[in-house]
Amino acid sequence: MSRVDLDQQLNILEQEVGVLAGDVESAITRAVDSLKRRDLTVSQQVVDEDDYIDQKRFDIEDRCVDLIATQQPMARDLRAIIAFLHIAVELERMGDYAEGIAKISLLMGDAPPLKPLIDIPRMAEKATKMLRDSMDSLISRDLVKAHQVCQADDDVDQLYDQVHRELLLFMIQDPQAIQWATYLLWVAHDLERIADRATNIAERVIFLVTGKMKVEANVSKS
Repeated sequence: MSRVDLDQQLNILEQEVGVLAGDVESAITRAVDSLKRRDLTVSQQVVDEDDYIDQKRFDIEDRCVDLIATQQPMARDLRAIIAFLHIAVELERMGDYAEGIAKISLLMGDAPPLKPLIDIPRMAEKATKMLRDSMDSLISRDLVKAHQVCQADDDVDQLYDQVHRELLLFMIQDPQAIQWATYLLWVAHDLERIADRATNIAERVIFLVTGKMKVEANVSKS
């Protein structure tokens, strides 16, 4: 395979990872929205469509392994393939978390949440923005944006702690609310893990560009 052909294959691979990221972001958004609106039809659709996300991840892995086996890439090309391989895994796991949220919505049935959902949708918005920004940093090889994603994880963690405290208070005040509060704790946990996975993607971008996994503290936030 010529240099031009290899570059073309790497570009196709990166595009496929981008498509997978878009599908995952859609799954997360729809899962949380269906939970908020109690739309069980959409929740079931998110569950059903997770198989497609899984298969897309496996397709990307197969392409990565094939390129490594047949082209024996070196240096930056190899880092790119390894980064795409790991990012596909992270995205597939995010899809699993979206599926988990949708399954929780189905478990809750037609029952409304304990209270109008405010912080959980905010967590979802922040987590999906981290996902978009991490993928943007991949496309542009933007180290600054990648570091900003890593720093944004603290905001999601703070929201998770806030949701956790509030739901525990519900449980203490009303034991009958324990089951529903537990469901929402699972949702919050899944969103917190999605943000963690977005951070992992950003760290892979840093690895791709620099060859190092360590996040350097002296990169500008601007």
